[in-house]
Amino acid sequence: MSMKLPSPCIGVCRLDPAEGVCIGCLRTIDEIAAWPDASPAEQFQIVLQLRIRRRQHGITSAADSSPRRRGRKITQAGR
Repeated sequence: MSMKLPSPCIGVCRLDPAEGVCIGCLRTIDEIAAWPDASPAEQFQIVLQLRIRRRQHGITSAADSSPRRRGRKITQAGR
């Protein structure tokens, strides 16, 4: 993986003092600070952690529920 990922920031930037994560993107302050200089692999790990946090908060995105290409059966109409 060599391509940088887009920032998970959604423009709702406020830190929840109780949980220590941004109420918009759910990143920690350390993850937010590290993002610009993180390698693509490090960014991917942050994104995986965000997916777990979203599920823990009962927040899902379309990407969380989209079928993945790998292992998906492809069917054609009429067969």
